[in-house]
Amino acid sequence: MTQTIIPTSSSASAKPKISTLDTTRIDDVRIKQVRPLVTPALLQEWLPTPPSALDVVEHSRAAISRVLHGQDDRLVVVVGPCSIHDHDQAMEYACKLKTQAEALASELIVVMRVYFEKPRTTVGWKGYINDPHMDGSFAINEGVQMARALLLDILELGLPVATEFLDLLSPQFISDLVSWGAIGARTTESQSHRQLASGLSCPVGFKNGTDGGVKVASDAILAAESVHAFMGMTKMGQSAIFETRGNKDCHVILRGGKQPNYSAEDVNAACELLKKSGLREQVMIDLSHANSSKQHARQIVVAEDVARQVAEGDSRIMGLMIESHLEEGRQDIVEGQELRHGVSVTDACISFDQTVPVLEQLAQAVRARREKRAGR
Repeated sequence: MTQTIIPTSSSASAKPKISTLDTTRIDDVRIKQVRPLVTPALLQEWLPTPPSALDVVEHSRAAISRVLHGQDDRLVVVVGPCSIHDHDQAMEYACKLKTQAEALASELIVVMRVYFEKPRTTVGWKGYINDPHMDGSFAINEGVQMARALLLDILELGLPVATEFLDLLSPQFISDLVSWGAIGARTTESQSHRQLASGLSCPVGFKNGTDGGVKVASDAILAAESVHAFMGMTKMGQSAIFETRGNKDCHVILRGGKQPNYSAEDVNAACELLKKSGLREQVMIDLSHANSSKQHARQIVVAEDVARQVAEGDSRIMGLMIESHLEEGRQDIVEGQELRHGVSVTDACISFDQTVPVLEQLAQAVRARREKRAGR
């Protein structure tokens, strides 16, 4: 309700009449409820970042940046579940992945995929932050707390994490713990997400458009490298104007479109476009999504092709993405039905047992690339 004072006389002694304007006919007419949201600053006070986690984030971001700028010849491998839906299962996966990350650290920078937000084509479960109990209760205050707690637990293992930045406010709750971020195919063209990326503290990968077009991603990199000013929310929960410095650690992710785009010809075409835009000739390849024709097991086949390109000396391929869970496949969320352990509730994944040979193959490809370059 807005109260407006309507003057009725020029006389100083006249008392104004109070008229109450009813704006409910035009304002928030489709809002069912407004609930309070915990502030990022308060959440960080509840769940502070220990020095060990700070070291992991800082060092892994720097390592990924060195890869992007040609100072480190390792592959960045972002691997993990399509989405997180259970803390204990995520930690079980993280412990297994940490063992592989340590064994292959000379060739691979392994970053665990920890995705909390899921873009939906129409409707569906939007992820761990939006609906952590998967029951339509939308306990978002619990979701941001559970998400931050999981990231801290994974970092405590010494394993860096990656996530997709979908919502424009959620980064304030967790981005300080993220070593690498993605902007998805549906949002790469979004000005708001390009502005967000320009101010993020971590390296960011932009996926090509859903139609397979790479130009939209190269345009996104150019935008994210630039300075911006935009409206947002501070960690104290107040609206503010943010001015960014620009992010020089951005790159393209090839994820396919109307057809796969992971072949040597596709890499050449993408890098030629990047070169014309004055950008670094480098790509990350997503083994999943359209590149595997949405057939999760084909990620293994795609990995073989990409590993061959790396082994033959292509240094423009700086990383890969793999959708992998404890167990193979996917499952639906059905009310009253218990979920199977370690199986994705969104896109289908390969199992961890299937993932290990893929990682080893990629590490061998890096060793072969080094030998080839050394022999020149």
